[in-house]
Amino acid sequence: MPVKKMLCLCLVLLMGFTMPEKETVATPDNLLTTQQSTKAATALEGAWKLSNRTGNNGKATAGETAVKLVADGFFSVAIYDKEQKNFKGTYGGTYTVENGRLIEKFEFNTLDSTAVGNTVTSSYKLQKNSLQQNSGAGTTETWEKIPAGNDQTPLTGAWRINGRETKEGQMGTITPGPRKTIKMLAGNRFQWIAFNSETAGFFGTGGGTYTTRNGKYTENIEFFSRDSSRVGQQLTFDYDLKEGDWHHSGLSSTGNKINEIWQRLSKSGRRQEAK
Repeated sequence: MPVKKMLCLCLVLLMGFTMPEKETVATPDNLLTTQQSTKAATALEGAWKLSNRTGNNGKATAGETAVKLVADGFFSVAIYDKEQKNFKGTYGGTYTVENGRLIEKFEFNTLDSTAVGNTVTSSYKLQKNSLQQNSGAGTTETWEKIPAGNDQTPLTGAWRINGRETKEGQMGTITPGPRKTIKMLAGNRFQWIAFNSETAGFFGTGGGTYTTRNGKYTENIEFFSRDSSRVGQQLTFDYDLKEGDWHHSGLSSTGNKINEIWQRLSKSGRRQEAK
């Protein structure tokens, strides 16, 4: 082969192995930023109680209790009066932390259904057991972490129902979609919410405190949107973790037999596998 053609062929081959100019390569700085954001998001996890609010956005007033649960990239806020057995409202959805700012996206909101699908970006300050959140709309909220010795229970996290036993005794699978039931457990608090994130439909919620001991999961109901007479009830269920799934069985607040399977959700909304 002539020398000139050989040189041309070598040049073509070398060009074929050249890195495209516009290809993005992950750098240590980018990885560090992601790790920092994940760490910041995890630091917000737990159960929080609203202690002070400046401005007026209708989220809570004097005499009401507002509890915020944060876990696995999800959050929920319930507002209620336990003594009067009066449920006021609830809102929540997913959250991330980017560049030191808290970004919350609403998947349900009984106080303002038009807010579903919208995001709110807030500046925040986390100091020991206090969280101060400023939405930039003239409203600043101060949340105090609720102390609990229940933080490390195996059920801590955000769960989505995946299966329920039918009247015929068969375990039916619940296909993931916009219609969903989420159960949040953080600290010693729990809240379940049934909603549709596409239509802003809301179907009910309830919550309070919980304990786990010797395979028993016990709920103490402090609010219940559909029936205030349930407030004050204590319900005990059998629970087990199998391959990362929560198997939950017993009698509901109406006395009906239930047998359910819940899947743990990760920060991306996908199932988090057991470690």
